[in-house]
Amino acid sequence: MSNPGEADLTPITSARQLAEWFAAGSKPRTAWRIGTEHEKFGFRRSDLAPPPYEPAGIRAMLEGIAAKGWEPIPDNGKPIGLKRGMASVSLEPGGQFELSGAPMADLHETRAELAAHLREVHEVAGPLGLGFAPLGFHPLAERDDMPWMPKGRYAIMRNYMPRVGGMGLDMMLRTCTVQVNLDFGDEADMVEKLRVSLALQPLATALFANSPFMEGKPSGWLSLRGRVWTDTDPDRTGIPAVAFEDGFGFERFADFVLDVPMYFIMREGQYIDAAGVPFRAFLEGRAEKLAGHTATMGDFADHVTTVFTDVRLKRFLEMRGADAGNVGMLMAQPAFWTGLLYDDAAQKAAAALVRGWSVQELRALRMEVPKRALHASIGGRALRDIAREAVAISRDGLKARGLGEEVFLAPLEEIAASGMTQAERWLQRHERAWGGDVSRIFAEAEV
Repeated sequence: MSNPGEADLTPITSARQLAEWFAAGSKPRTAWRIGTEHEKFGFRRSDLAPPPYEPAGIRAMLEGIAAKGWEPIPDNGKPIGLKRGMASVSLEPGGQFELSGAPMADLHETRAELAAHLREVHEVAGPLGLGFAPLGFHPLAERDDMPWMPKGRYAIMRNYMPRVGGMGLDMMLRTCTVQVNLDFGDEADMVEKLRVSLALQPLATALFANSPFMEGKPSGWLSLRGRVWTDTDPDRTGIPAVAFEDGFGFERFADFVLDVPMYFIMREGQYIDAAGVPFRAFLEGRAEKLAGHTATMGDFADHVTTVFTDVRLKRFLEMRGADAGNVGMLMAQPAFWTGLLYDDAAQKAAAALVRGWSVQELRALRMEVPKRALHASIGGRALRDIAREAVAISRDGLKARGLGEEVFLAPLEEIAASGMTQAERWLQRHERAWGGDVSRIFAEAEV
């Protein structure tokens, strides 16, 4: 989740304003950028426990990195994030450390940004006795072992999540992902990109499966993070059918978002609990919890950040289906989607690849891949075969950009060729090299 932005106090006077808010993200191709976000678990080297906010934990990490030229983002006087230019460092509820990267012109710039971030993390974490490992689900900690970060919105979500799903708190505390934000040219381009990326998001979950352990044992899932998202909150997650309906566009998506229950609004820097209230009720003055408050565009923008569909439409498209992984996989994720969606021929080939898949089939695949990864199937085709074809399309798209970015697809090409995910490799290590000791994953997964 991102840190809250500057509030737009413009009152909402029509639903059309909301559609126009999304439409304002349309950009000419020359302005398309690549924004990559990735999370990682902190651990104390002494005992592998997740570090607390303080002392000698996450707050110290933020303060140490702030000294390198970042501006702190406070919440009730405590630093909960950092800002430098268009990039930010933010905290997930359990202290997962996230870089929300600046929009970059190409993947080589993204790689340089990642290297600089990890260098700063190492410099600060070393004296604190901390390390960081990007894995899809925490391999050791029980839910109650995880700390809670002092971020106002998280207290509201913590109370609400158990009312709507069985694993929402696990999502908040014990998962890490890698995401990429990509631009669209206009409404028609957004629609095609959204449909293609929603259809292929279960494939991404399979390719990036990197979370086979839970509380020190194999969990029976290859992407336990993917499993968690199937039981978090059905009102705001998954594959929205509306995206595949005739006539879908900015207005229809805005209408969908209006019916998603809210978490909060912010007034004068304070969070006001609005959990469970559909934004539509707030807009129409029917929300008793928010009596006396008028819905603003800033409220809507904040609300959009709490819609957790597998691909989220904001003023760009955010790909949300992948487990966090090693540096190669952190780069492979933006490379995969950039190749598919930033070249016209590749985008059309990707659209042809998924043509004919129904929403029901996609939802069934989404339920299957957390356990079976590339061994799942859709439309009578093995997902491993689809993976090879999708990665090849992405490679062609990157080659057409002429920047040498296709090198970043190498890890996915190997996975698609072998059919073996990182999660399955970890399970092999667990059985053959670690003697059943899952804790050894931290030394091998650390970045």
